[in-house]
Amino acid sequence: MRTRQAVLVAAAEVIGERGYEAATIAEIIQRAQVTKGALYFHFPSKDALARAVIAEQTEMLVPPPSDSRVQDAIDFSHRVARALRTDPVLQAGTRIAVETTFSSEPLVPYQDWINIATGMFAEARDRGELLPAVNPAKAAEFFVSAYMGVQLFSLAASNRDDLHERIVQLWRHVLPGLASPGAMSHLDPNGRLEQKAA
Repeated sequence: MRTRQAVLVAAAEVIGERGYEAATIAEIIQRAQVTKGALYFHFPSKDALARAVIAEQTEMLVPPPSDSRVQDAIDFSHRVARALRTDPVLQAGTRIAVETTFSSEPLVPYQDWINIATGMFAEARDRGELLPAVNPAKAAEFFVSAYMGVQLFSLAASNRDDLHERIVQLWRHVLPGLASPGAMSHLDPNGRLEQKAA
């Protein structure tokens, strides 16, 4: 398992630096300090390695349920934004998704994020936090697609230095069409975790 993790981290670092297409198995092997056989034991191809990087990024950052699932979704989006600035696995997963979007077989992590958001929004609906007409799955798909666009715009504009502020603005525009009036009164688009970190 240590070898597998070393390869994953090395792959994430190389892909984050050079891009998915430019990253080579030889460079990943050198960075991980493993043999070719050790890498191929865990990952039979570059594609398999990229899919493992994507799977790894979706297994972190989900906050435990609180008294507001909409606020949990807000907090989750800020956790991801903070990690996008420092975590090589998350950076690589995003870069893989963007670079392969136009290929015949895109490696897309969006569905995992959509599933996480759908679960939070469905629980929020059951608690009366959403407006009656909101469909949790469609709201989650819209939010994730908007979020991906915002973080890419932030990457281009400021190397993600302004990502927190852009995510706050995204929530300020989305929440009135998502949250019930009762829920709106206690939601903080800045994220509870961001305030604790400040």
